[in-house]
Amino acid sequence: MSALVVAEHDGVSIKSGTLNTIAAAAKCSSEVHVLVAGLSCQEASKAASELAGVSKVLLAQSAALEHGLAENLALQVVELAKSYTHVIFAATAQGKNVAPRVAALLDVAQFSDVTHVVDASTFERPIYAGNAIATVTSADAVKVLTVRTSSFEPLSGSSLSAPIEEIAGVSDAGLVRFMGQEIAKSERPELAGAKIIVSGGRALASKEQFMETMTPLADKLGAALGASRAAVDAGYAPNDWQVGQTGKIVAPDLYVACGISGAIQHLAGMKDSKVIVAINKDPEAPIFSVADFGLEADLFAAVPELVSKL
Repeated sequence: MSALVVAEHDGVSIKSGTLNTIAAAAKCSSEVHVLVAGLSCQEASKAASELAGVSKVLLAQSAALEHGLAENLALQVVELAKSYTHVIFAATAQGKNVAPRVAALLDVAQFSDVTHVVDASTFERPIYAGNAIATVTSADAVKVLTVRTSSFEPLSGSSLSAPIEEIAGVSDAGLVRFMGQEIAKSERPELAGAKIIVSGGRALASKEQFMETMTPLADKLGAALGASRAAVDAGYAPNDWQVGQTGKIVAPDLYVACGISGAIQHLAGMKDSKVIVAINKDPEAPIFSVADFGLEADLFAAVPELVSKL
C-alpha cells in the first residue's frame, strides 16, 4: 500500500498544511509519495523531499499546472491515482476544490475533513457541525480523502532527501482560463497555521472599530487576525479571516475570541484550540461553554486594558 499526498506550495516552499497531511498519510500507509505540481517549482520539490515521512516526490510541471487550476490538477492526480491506495489532500480551499473532481473521475467515494485514521480503510470525520463523529469505511480500491490539518501533528525529524522523480505534466483541459489573481500580503502569520489567533465578532460594530480594537492586541501577541462569519458578512473583516465551518478550521495554542457569541458553526472551526479565551458581555454567550478562560466584560474596555497589561 502507498499513499499520494497532493502538496500545496508557492513554487519555492511547501505550505504547512501539507506537513500535517503527510502525517495523516503515514497513518494510512507505510509509503508516502508527494506530488508537487506546477511550473518552475523545482525548489518546492526539493523542500518536499526533505520532509519527514516522505518516500518519494513526484514533480509534474507544465503551463497547464502553473496556477493550480483544479480542472487541470485533478487530471494530473487521476493519471497517478490508480497506482495508489490513498490519495490525500489537506481540507483547505484548494483541497476541497480538487478532491471531489478526482473522486468523481475515479468513480469512488470521497471522505471529507477526516480527523482520525482508524485503519487503512476506516476513518473518523465530524458531522452536525462537530457535535457527532461519524466512523466511515470504504471498500474502494482508491480512497480519496481530505484531512483536517489541525487534527494531525507533523512528523518530527527530516527525510534523508527522498528521491525526486520528474513526470510529464498534463495538457490544459480547456475547461477554464486563468485571468488573474490578487494575493493579500501580510506580515502576520497565516491564519490556518498560526499558533496564536485573535478573533473579533459582530459586536465590534464597524470595520474601523474592528481594526482599532483588534490590531493592537494581535500586534502584542504576534497573532493572526480572525473573524466570525457575522463580522465578515458585515464587512468588518475580509473573507480570508473567517473562522468556522464555512471558513477556516483552526487549532492554535491560544485563541482569543472578542465579541463573538459562539454560533455552532464558529465553534466547529475553533473548539480544538489548546487554550480558548473569550471576552463577551453576555453571560449566556455559547462561547463560554468551550472557553478555558472567560471574561464577562465590554470588549471596548477590556481589550485596550489587556493590551496595556501585556
